Amino acid sequence: MASTAVEPTIIRLDEDTVSSYRRNGFVHVPSVLTADEVARYREAAERVHAERDGLAYAGAIFKQIIQLWTFDDVLGELTRHPALASLATQLSGIPMRIWHDQLLVKAPHNGARTEFHQDQPYWPHHSRHSLSAWIALTDVPVERGCMTFIPGQQERADIRPVDLTSDTDMFAAAPDLTWRPRVTIPLRAGDVTFHNGYTPHTANANDTDEYRWAQVNIYIDRETTYSGTAHVVTDPLGLEVGDRLPDAEFPPVG
Repeated sequence: MASTAVEPTIIRLDEDTVSSYRRNGFVHVPSVLTADEVARYREAAERVHAERDGLAYAGAIFKQIIQLWTFDDVLGELTRHPALASLATQLSGIPMRIWHDQLLVKAPHNGARTEFHQDQPYWPHHSRHSLSAWIALTDVPVERGCMTFIPGQQERADIRPVDLTSDTDMFAAAPDLTWRPRVTIPLRAGDVTFHNGYTPHTANANDTDEYRWAQVNIYIDRETTYSGTAHVVTDPLGLEVGDRLPDAEFPPVG
């Protein structure tokens, strides 16, 4: 007898959770993935990590492999996961599409933090809203490289791209952030944090004996247009400034 696929449970966020995200620029949503899902996706992540070089970056901070959905069916399921798409849409309040996904792997005792930065300044598009779903595929305590956020800075579009390897560059670019409160969020496997593309954040080094496995799905406004800035994802596509990002390469979700 053929097995019947189990539909993912769609999580309906309460008003306080949505308000917290919009006020602070980030939110923690626990237990988005089941234990079975975590095991399935982590196994795929381990396989892809072993088989693939980092497309965008591979160094001491992490190994980054992007556009997983274009070559791996299992991790592509996670990229298009309807529960994650629903959460991103509820938080942003507008129709969204995938900008890109990425596997971010910190090796044991990697000895390097991902220093404070925003995401949006590196991206070649104009968007009403962008946010990342950071999906823990293993437990991520402080010692394994969980993230820390600076709340309430998601309207800060005045900060230049900074050096992710420098512990001072963000604060040279925005000195007032030096004294802002910071919030650190350890995650259990299956938990997700969502953060706005302009929310400053950092991730600790991995000081443990185990790999830190995480996939990130990046969602942007479905009406997003291309800015012309160079980027590994858009460079091969022949886009003109002002073009709306095409559905085939940046799938609508939700």
